[in-house]
Amino acid sequence: MRNRKVSLIHALPQVLVDILGVYLSYFLAFIIRFDGIRQTWEVVEGFSVSRGVPSYYWTSFHELMPWCVLVCVFVFAAAKFYNTMWQFASLDELLQIFYGVTAANIIMVLMGYALGDPRFPNGVYIIGYLLSLFFLGFFRFSFRIVRRIRRKQKGGTRDKSEFHRVMVVGAGEMGSMVIKEMKSAPESKGIPVVAIDDDKAKRGTRIHGVRVAGGRESIPRIATRYNVDQIVLAMPSSRKKDQQDILSICAKTGCQLKTVPALYEMIENNEAGHVSLRDVDITDLLGRDEIKLNVEEISGYLRDKTVLVTGGGGSIGSELCRQIVYFNPKKLIIFDIYENNAYDLQNELLMNFPDLNLEVLIGSVRDKARIEHVFDVCRPDVVFHAAAHKHVPLMELSPGEAVKNNVFGTLNVAQAADKYGARRMVLISTDKAVNPTNVMGATKRICELIIQYFSRHSSHTEYVAVRFGNVLGSNGSVIPLFKRQIAAGGPVTVTHPDIIRYFMTIPEAARLVIQAGGMAKGGEIFILDMGEPVKIVDLARNLIRLSGLEPERDIKIIYTGLRPGEKLYEELLLDSEGGCEKTAHKLIYIGTPIPFNEETFLSDLEKLRQYAGVDNVNMMKVIHSLVPNYSGHAEQTDALAKDSEQA
Repeated sequence: MRNRKVSLIHALPQVLVDILGVYLSYFLAFIIRFDGIRQTWEVVEGFSVSRGVPSYYWTSFHELMPWCVLVCVFVFAAAKFYNTMWQFASLDELLQIFYGVTAANIIMVLMGYALGDPRFPNGVYIIGYLLSLFFLGFFRFSFRIVRRIRRKQKGGTRDKSEFHRVMVVGAGEMGSMVIKEMKSAPESKGIPVVAIDDDKAKRGTRIHGVRVAGGRESIPRIATRYNVDQIVLAMPSSRKKDQQDILSICAKTGCQLKTVPALYEMIENNEAGHVSLRDVDITDLLGRDEIKLNVEEISGYLRDKTVLVTGGGGSIGSELCRQIVYFNPKKLIIFDIYENNAYDLQNELLMNFPDLNLEVLIGSVRDKARIEHVFDVCRPDVVFHAAAHKHVPLMELSPGEAVKNNVFGTLNVAQAADKYGARRMVLISTDKAVNPTNVMGATKRICELIIQYFSRHSSHTEYVAVRFGNVLGSNGSVIPLFKRQIAAGGPVTVTHPDIIRYFMTIPEAARLVIQAGGMAKGGEIFILDMGEPVKIVDLARNLIRLSGLEPERDIKIIYTGLRPGEKLYEELLLDSEGGCEKTAHKLIYIGTPIPFNEETFLSDLEKLRQYAGVDNVNMMKVIHSLVPNYSGHAEQTDALAKDSEQA
């Protein structure tokens, strides 16, 4: 009640000014319409001519105006005139004034026709309407004018060295918002001095006083000319390829780079409704347009289902969990051997989704009894198997551990899925499984064969694998290593000047894995379109530039040679798989399964179990038998493993 009284007291001056404004508008309208206040008569060329307002109109004015003013105040209140902070008025508030004043004047005209005798002349209504628009609009926008004057006076006393001279790339609606907010927000540390846009029609024009000076090709020259030290990319809805091209140009200027996040990022971070800036990251240079998902297809197999994610605390597994919760599972189970990551993810998910039915279980996929217990108690409908050893050089030194965790961990999960009636199991595979040159890739290829075997023999579980390349920022990724090396002042180490890799962001990979799971019919190896390959040395140079430094001048790049099991380029398809089949999703393909002898396969698996971690020489021979196109060297790997054990 008290707040209401305060609100009424606060609005009272505006109400009084509105009453005065409406009265004054129509008073002046009569004077303008009749060329004077009091009626007089003149003889012009023998005719008697009247000037001034006839007295009977003044009578009508005094009788009708109180009612008209009362109507106006009620209409203005309904139009939220008295609940608006006019010091922040913009186009929306201008339209608010237009609609409110127009509605009030229409009602006044109707009242005049119904009650007035004589009513106001039509010209008075028109002039009065225009004057009331001017007076009420000017009064309200004066709040903003006063605010701007005060801000300029206050800003004039601040140390200009605190501010950045900003170039805004993108002279569209978002660019306008960025410039406007930088100019109006007191806490802003940016002074927009120039804008850039590829649209030639916009060049030479101004946005909130800031000149649009050229296109993307002129960014380095204009940045130097205007002494720019910060560039803001304000093109969140443009094609990712355009953003990447522009950011690559901007990175060469040495300026600090900022970008406006995409709408979905703002929503996820609860920042929708105002302009927020973030630092440009390597994902902005390598990521692709936002993945469009078939929500209906996905919801069909996740909604109201119990979903288990093995390795749920890892980089891919945790992102799968973050994406899955949006499809309203009945229960989400995170299974991981590393309790710290699992605990952090548990807190994050419950903070953002307090009603989520979440269970976090600790254990290893190697432990068959533990896996069986989890499946027996929880009865998952869908299983995403992301638990695996993935670090190539480390697995070369410990091949037995790669076999035990990757191969037999997958076998344990696949057997439990069949035994306890899971409807679907999705294996997270890798491009390193294609023509593998390392133990990790070979073990993941065996995992794919396990999935194909169970797909043929399970009557109720659909088994599929999803194969993709490197993910940006994942555990073991080259990017965190490069960032640490840059922070330490260099050098940045690259194994080979020609080495290339396919990259995908973690959210993008997780979304596509979930989408592929929705397409599964059993036995498929889904292959994700990884886009264009990236030279690792170019990746290193871009990271150095994003840190505000210059490659070779500030941070040296040195080449260390290929590591054990590493190859110059990765492949996504085996030669014998004979091409890809398109799916309904443009970024997902299906590789043709390769037939294999199941009896020999099962026999080799038992031999592998016998030798894993015990006899590396024979273990590597069995891996070669299971994966004939594996080109690793058993003797070298065995020697490395023995050296590691002795150390």
